Amino acid sequence: MANPLKHPADCSRRTAVQAGAIGLLGLGMNHLNWLHAAGGAGGRGRAKSVIYIFLSGGLAQQDSFDLKPDAPSGFRGEFQPIPTRTPGLHICEHLPELAKRSEHWALCRSLTHKSNDHSAGHHIMLTGRSDIPPGFNPSLPKDSDWPSITAVAATRFAPQNNLPPAIILPEKLVHRTGRVIPGQFAGIAGKRREPWFLDCAPYNAANYGAYPEYLFHHREGAKEQPLYFRAPNLSLPHWLADGRLRDRLSLAKELNGQRSQLASAGEAGGHDRYWEMATSLLTDGKIAGAFDVTNAPLKEQERYGRNSFGWSLLLASRLVQRGVRLVQVNLGNNETWDTHESAFPNLKNFLFPPTDRAVSALLDDLHERGLLDSTLIVMAGEFGRTPKLSTIAGARLPGRDHWGAVQTVFFAGGGVRGGTVIGSSDKIGGYPASSPQTPENFAATIYDALGIPQDAHWLDEQGRPNLFYHGTPIPGLVG
Repeated sequence: MANPLKHPADCSRRTAVQAGAIGLLGLGMNHLNWLHAAGGAGGRGRAKSVIYIFLSGGLAQQDSFDLKPDAPSGFRGEFQPIPTRTPGLHICEHLPELAKRSEHWALCRSLTHKSNDHSAGHHIMLTGRSDIPPGFNPSLPKDSDWPSITAVAATRFAPQNNLPPAIILPEKLVHRTGRVIPGQFAGIAGKRREPWFLDCAPYNAANYGAYPEYLFHHREGAKEQPLYFRAPNLSLPHWLADGRLRDRLSLAKELNGQRSQLASAGEAGGHDRYWEMATSLLTDGKIAGAFDVTNAPLKEQERYGRNSFGWSLLLASRLVQRGVRLVQVNLGNNETWDTHESAFPNLKNFLFPPTDRAVSALLDDLHERGLLDSTLIVMAGEFGRTPKLSTIAGARLPGRDHWGAVQTVFFAGGGVRGGTVIGSSDKIGGYPASSPQTPENFAATIYDALGIPQDAHWLDEQGRPNLFYHGTPIPGLVG
């Protein structure tokens, strides 16, 4: 069969839709032979999958996993530390379920980079690169950006069970002002390597949190808008979509209408199992059913929480069970964790309860299925928060500002030494006091867990090799 997937500029609308399943996976047919050969990555990692929980907006380390109860007034937060199951390890009183499970997780309290800007911080922590690329635009992703960890990790593995090797959910990171956050796309890796986004939720909403149960606005008394979580549409990457197809509802209708044509194309492809895999993704009702977590058994939903945080992590669990190698879960739209004001009531009432419940449920679920040891879970934001409390203009209650100098990163499963703490911050939680770690070390930890060798390369659009690793895995984390 002739290759139906040409350069995007040469791709007709009909051909784009017919080839859409291949494009769905971020793959060109010309890449598949190389990908198949590279699919069995060697290395010392023990994880088969990684779930990267991203807290857009920036979690305050002093109010979550690195409390400073002896810090001076004006720096010390309102929350109290509680003991975990690990002697001597304390975390926030509003994370009680995670405290009960410390044998499964570890902390790095000394991850540091130099940016206090949201967009640059996102780019740094989503790509694992501290250096900002030439021509960086904080409001517009560019082809010259560094590729995301999700995009480059996907180049190493073949699809399994009719699913791509890497998926991002439940939405792209788009600020309510319309600013599309750089760092989550393929950048210099090329548009055919764009990650596959599952759009389960609306973006540009003016409110926050784990809707509908924990919907809130950063400023107390502001009016919330109703939000909903839905089973995701299987959509094409944006480079394959022309005007009419950019509308996701039109696209869903278009793909539904093309299912029979895709199935026929798969038969015409003879023994091309990649084409069969791609077309099957759109025609296999079992896969579509697995995505519809809002119709999961009620007990399963209640365990995770019947809200966007719970449904997202339940979906992540289902995806790794089906062989997806890397799932990025964005917990919170519109920089939800950007707690400039009313930080303590918002964390206590709206952010920590669904996070504590959903992440704990994920740990339990994977552990009971025998998958926790082979699934690395990481949780981080684009930066931490300032040691000093402040009250911005118009706010009634204080919060903390942006702070790249230090944040705490959470690790679980995947051979992580439970109850371990790597590094420390100073007495006010402002800077690393010991064992500073970088975003490059963070990314290297993910690649190493997946068994990607440290001399491995990925190929850009021109076939030029690029290194995966720009740092070394965080030492002492994995046993």
